[in-house]
Amino acid sequence: MYKNLICDEFRKSLYVSESFFNKEKNFQYINNAVKLISHSFKNGGKVISCGNGGSHCDAMHFSEELIGRYRDRRASYPALVISDPSCITCIGNDFGYEFVFSRYIQAVGNCNDILVCFSTSGNSINIIKAIEIARLKNMKVISFTGNMGGKIADLSDIDFCVPYCGYSDRIQEVHIKIIHILVLLIEKEMMK
Repeated sequence: MYKNLICDEFRKSLYVSESFFNKEKNFQYINNAVKLISHSFKNGGKVISCGNGGSHCDAMHFSEELIGRYRDRRASYPALVISDPSCITCIGNDFGYEFVFSRYIQAVGNCNDILVCFSTSGNSINIIKAIEIARLKNMKVISFTGNMGGKIADLSDIDFCVPYCGYSDRIQEVHIKIIHILVLLIEKEMMK
């Protein structure tokens, strides 16, 4: 029986969540992100999200929550995730994996769009290159990072940094909660 290990896992998860939500600035970041994304949608913009591995799954989850629905039926919001395997493998093969997201942003990103990127290390080179192209297109950038935020935190308009230096799953557990809160509040903001 693994009861002690299970309880320990829940306790650690709660500790990391509380360390994020006990910082008052994070409430303001959530409010700012909701306003930024809602303003983008109301002005013809879209959200383009990306990440690697488990963070890629979080990017996909954020996108599907915006396109589909969170809790209630409502209009679909314009969101894309950079996930086309043929596009990713083509760019990776022809230019290098560090360009798989930036080439996509270069092709479809616009000034009213928002790049939402996920990197638990905060240092993924392909995310950094995507942010660089997004900046050239005057896009806003919201990032989800961990540890100390890495290089990505300084390149972002809003960085949801989970202050945890251990395993990535702890960081991603908080990221998914932030995603759900953002979508909940975006739905409310879009009804105004």
